[in-house]
Parts: sequence; C-alpha cells; structure tokens
Amino acid sequence: MFAIASTLAVGSNKQFKTVKSAIAAARDGDVVVIDKGLYAEGEILIDKSITLRGIGLPVIDAKGKSQAIRVEANGVVVEGLDVRNAGYSSSYDWAAIKVVNSKNVTVRNNRLSNNSSGIYLQNTSFSEISNNQVQGNSTDEVESGNAVHCWKSDNLRIFNNNLTRHRDGLYFEFVTASLIQNNASFKNLRYGIHFMFSNNDTYIHNTFRSNGSGVAVMFSKNVIMRNNTFEENWGSAAYGILLKEIQGGAVESNIFLKNTVGIYMEGTSRMLVTKNTFSSNGWAMRVQASCDNNTITHNNYFANTFDVGTNGTLQLNKFNNNYWDKYEGYDLNKDGIGDINYQPVSLYSMIVEKMPSASLLLRSFMVTIMDKAERLIPSITPVQLKDNKPLMKPLAL
Repeated sequence: MFAIASTLAVGSNKQFKTVKSAIAAARDGDVVVIDKGLYAEGEILIDKSITLRGIGLPVIDAKGKSQAIRVEANGVVVEGLDVRNAGYSSSYDWAAIKVVNSKNVTVRNNRLSNNSSGIYLQNTSFSEISNNQVQGNSTDEVESGNAVHCWKSDNLRIFNNNLTRHRDGLYFEFVTASLIQNNASFKNLRYGIHFMFSNNDTYIHNTFRSNGSGVAVMFSKNVIMRNNTFEENWGSAAYGILLKEIQGGAVESNIFLKNTVGIYMEGTSRMLVTKNTFSSNGWAMRVQASCDNNTITHNNYFANTFDVGTNGTLQLNKFNNNYWDKYEGYDLNKDGIGDINYQPVSLYSMIVEKMPSASLLLRSFMVTIMDKAERLIPSITPVQLKDNKPLMKPLAL
C-alpha cells in the first residue's frame, strides 16, 4: 500500500486529499497511509479500529487552535507522524494525541513538537507508547501540560521515548500494573516522572536528567524503581526521587549522581532501598522522622556533602551493610565489616536542617571540630540512625 503526492490511501489503494476523508471511508482493520506533506485539518477523530501510518514523517499541524488527533476506538495504531502545535486548554486537556476510553492502542515512532501536551491517555488499558520524540514548549507550570499524561488507566507499556521541555515528562494518576522502561526524561519544568495514587507499577532503565526534580512518587503502593539513573536534578526543592506517603515497593540498583538530594523520604514505610550508588549529591538521602520500617542496605555512598539528613531524633528504619566513604572505623578480624558502627547523620547536617543559611559554613574548620566531637559524645544526632555493619570496601554494583 502506498500514497502519492500528499494524498492518502485506504482499503485497496483508494486516494483521498485529506486525512479526515480517508478515515471516514475506512473500515475496521484498514491502514490509512499518509504521504509526506503538511496537513492542517483541525482535530482529527479516529473512531474506528484502524492504523494511521505516516510515510516520511508527514506533518499534522493543529495551528495552536485545537488538539491534533483524538482516538476513541480500540485497537488503533498511530505511527510515523510529525504532530505539531496542539493548543492549550485548561477545560478540555488538549494534546497532540489524546486517547479516550480505549484499549489496545499503540502510539509509536512519532515526533511531537511544540505542543502544550504530548500524548494523553484517559481511561485506557493494555496500550503501548513507544519510540516517540516528545519536545514541548513549556515556559511555566501553569499553562503547560505533560509529555505523556496517563489518567485512570492500567496495563500500559511506555518505553524508548525521549520526553523533554514539558511540565512533567511523564504523569501517572490512578494508573496501575504498568511498565515504564528505557525512557529519557530531561529538562522538564517539574518532574521527570510524577506518580499520584498509582499502585503496582514498575519503572526500569530510565534516565532522569536536569529536571526540576527527578521523580516524585506520592500516595502510592508497591512501586518498583530499578536500574534508573538520576543525575543533575539541582535546585532548592530538587530530588532524584521524592517519596511521599508510600507503602511497599523497592528502590534498587539505581545511580544518583549530582542531585541536590538523592532520595527524599517522607511518610514512607516498608520500602527497600538497596544496591544503589549515591555519588556527589548534596544529600544522598533525607529520611524524615515520619518514615518507618524501611530497610536501607547494600548501597554505596561516595563524595556526598551529607550522607543522610533527618528532621528528628526518633528513627524506626534499618541501615545495615552499606559502604560509606566517610567511615573511619577499623576491621580487626578482617571480615570486611567495620567493628564499630557508623552514624551517617552529622551534627552539621542537623544544624543545616533547622537553619539552611548555615550551609555557608560548609568547609569551615569549626564544622569539622563540631562533627568530630559529636561522633565521640553524641547528644543531638539521632543515635538510633546508624549502620551497625558498615562495609570496609565498596560494593561491586
């Protein structure tokens, strides 16, 4: 099947001059092929189980007056298109490609640019978003959308996408049993990924770089975060991962490099944090006193300004078998485990927690003396927050 000179083919190579007329003539199972060219037809509705396929990245231009493509059917495939200039609407959630009340939809190999929102899934199941380049035009959080926005959906697979310059790279709200894999989310205004009320999801092998914050997981359960890279998420409220009101799940085998805070935990319980590398962060971890029954084990901590920070003295979490480059203990029996415990919360970090302006004294000799004295006779730092089995050598992760 083929198309010639900015026309469209459907069924038995019938030719049409507009995308809309080709879709109107199509039947379930047909392939509508769009030849290279420019198509500015307003909102294009797909209400049949068809494939909309571009050859040579034809341009679908919404001219900033509407959304570009709306899908309201099961089994639809949208691929190979250059979708541009979907407008902003706070009332109707316009997007370059919006999928509503559908199943088994595939959106792949598209280039989306200068849209307020990229791909929007609403009440969608068993669908795939893959190999898309999504670049927005966001300059402020109020009048901007997300690169990929998923609401009240389940069993989604989102992989191999580049997501940039939107409010959030990827937004999940009431989304369950879904997989996010091999995506790059960078230079977004707020979060690389934002989870809200989304349970039993997994994200692996993603990169989150230079966002307002890396990833926020809020009010969710049993989220697995494995083999991701969080780097250079800098700012007064920037994190690699923000965990807020989370129960269960795991943060495993990730790299946290040059973030203001690697992991920030608040109201988090029964989370496993293991086999991660924290390097050159402001705080490797900030574990608030509202967290309990979390296990932090077999991680590497290198060259962080503060290894762990907290806002209280009561600690109900377990730290053990981690490598800390600031550990100054000894190993007389040569079993690879330090003979004295390590307290990763310094007196100075407690002071900075209460008075952020004290960070100006970071490299001063006085701070070094205070921390040394506190380690000998702890009186302010939480004595329960300690690693009883600190490792003498880094883990090969």
